[in-house]
Amino acid sequence: MGSKIVPSVSHFVTASSRWVWPVLETLHFLGLILIVAAIGGLNLRLLGFVKDLPVAPLHRLLPWGIAGLVINIITGILFFVGMPFFYAWNPLFHLKMAGVVVAGATLVLFNCTSAFRSWATLGPGEDPPAVAKFIAASSLILWLVIIVLGRYLPLTQESLRAGP
Repeated sequence: MGSKIVPSVSHFVTASSRWVWPVLETLHFLGLILIVAAIGGLNLRLLGFVKDLPVAPLHRLLPWGIAGLVINIITGILFFVGMPFFYAWNPLFHLKMAGVVVAGATLVLFNCTSAFRSWATLGPGEDPPAVAKFIAASSLILWLVIIVLGRYLPLTQESLRAGP
């Protein structure tokens, strides 16, 4: 039974309707918006922007970022199943996935562990420790790289269409 599921999903994603792929892309983009809004705002505050705002309200947005990550994982799996040869042999995809793993783990760790608790209590005008600023800057750069790599993936489609 399992050997029939993947081809069926692949057919659904790529050939059942001309609307499936664009709908998945739209959902993927909406997930990215949730991630960037939640993480971007928090990271910018930790870097010293909008210092009048306490960190706690931005920290409460992290579950929305995690929801966006879940949406993107689901749609990303469907993209992969739809065009496995394109993604499996694409070095840009491999780099993007490495970035997503690191950035996603950071997002979940910030929300689900006590590692972030001391930063979450920063009030208006307070500066976070240097390590928080470093992590915030790294996170912003990493998400930017992930977005750029994702946008460049379609440009490699013709050269990788045939597989290995």
